[in-house]
Amino acid sequence: MRDFSDEIADLARRIAEAHKYLHIDEARTRLADLEEQASAPDLWDDADRARKVTSEMSSVREDVELVDELERRLSDVKTLFEMARDEDDASFESEIAEGIGGLARDLDKLELRALFSGEHDERDAICEVHSGAGGTDAQDWTQMLLRMYTRWAQSKGFEVELDEVQEGQEAGITSATFIVKGRYAYGMLEGERGVHRLIRISPFDANARRQTAFASLDCVPALEQAEQPEIDQNDLRIDTYRSSGAGGQHVNVTDSAVRITHLPTGVVVSCQNERSQLQNRAKAMQILAARLAERQREEQRKELVRLSGDKQDVAFGNQIRTYTLAPYQLVKDERTRYETGNVQAVLDGDLDGFIESYLQWRRSRNST
Repeated sequence: MRDFSDEIADLARRIAEAHKYLHIDEARTRLADLEEQASAPDLWDDADRARKVTSEMSSVREDVELVDELERRLSDVKTLFEMARDEDDASFESEIAEGIGGLARDLDKLELRALFSGEHDERDAICEVHSGAGGTDAQDWTQMLLRMYTRWAQSKGFEVELDEVQEGQEAGITSATFIVKGRYAYGMLEGERGVHRLIRISPFDANARRQTAFASLDCVPALEQAEQPEIDQNDLRIDTYRSSGAGGQHVNVTDSAVRITHLPTGVVVSCQNERSQLQNRAKAMQILAARLAERQREEQRKELVRLSGDKQDVAFGNQIRTYTLAPYQLVKDERTRYETGNVQAVLDGDLDGFIESYLQWRRSRNST
C-alpha cells in the first residue's frame, strides 16, 4: 500500500493557507451580517444598495463554501487512506491518488487568488483593443487579439459584452470596446495592458514576406454607479452615427450609435451595440466614468505611465509580448520572460500561464 501521508499533509497545509489569504474567519462573520441585511423587508427600497449587498454576499459565500468543500474533500481522502492503510488494502490506491490529484489541481487554480493585491482586482474589466503600426496586418492582428481575449474569458466562465467595433479598411478592425464580466476579471487582465507584437508571413503580401504588426490592449476596472465621478455635461461632445460592422442584430438600422468626447481630457468612448441611442449613450457614459476614474487614480498615485498601461507608440520597442509565427513558433512576454512554443493555443485563449507569471513578477517587484 502506497504511503500518501506527505501528500495529504501538503494539501492540508495549502488549504490552511487558503483559509488565511481568503480571510475565511472574517468572511463567515461578514456573511452572517450580509444575510441579515439581505433578509430585511425594505432592502430593495434602495436598489443600488440592494445590488451591492447581494453581490458582496454572493462573493463572500462563494469563498466560504469553496474552502469548506476543499476541507470536506481532504477529510474524505484522509479517511479513505487511513482505512486502506489499516487494512493493508491496495485496491483503494487509484481512488486516493485521484482524490489527491483533483484537490491539488483545484488548489493550483485557487492559489492564483493569493497574488491579487489591487484594490479593484475583483471588478469587471472594461477593455479596448487598438491597431497600431503595420497597416492591414495590424488591423487583422487587432481582430485576432479580440478573439483571443474573448475565448480566454469564455474559458473562465466570464461573460463578454461587445460594445463597439470599428472595421478595418481592408480586413480586421481598427478598434473594439468590450467588457469582461466576472469576479477577478480586471485582476487577471490588468497585466495584459500594453502593446502586443505579431511577427508572421503576411497573408496580405503577394510576395509572402515576413511582416511585423502591432496592436494594444487597454483595460480599466468597472465601477458601481455610486462610485462613478460626477461629469459636467457641458464638458461633453456627443455625436450620433449609424452603427456598422460586427455586432448585434440591431446594427445598421438607425443612427443609434453614440460617441462621447470628454473635452477637458480628450477621452473618447463609443457604443453601438445596444438596442437604442438612449441605451448606447448610457453604456458609453458608464465606460467614460470608468476611464475618468482611472485617470484620477493615476494622478493621485503620481505614476501615470505605469498605471495607464504604457501609453506609448503602438510600435517597435514598446511591446509587452511578442507572438512569433515565422520563422519559428514562440510567444514570449518581454517583462516576465515567460514563453511557450504553442502559439495556436495562446491565440485560442490559453493565457493562464502568462497571467500567473505576470502576477508572480508583479508581487516580486513590489516586495523589493
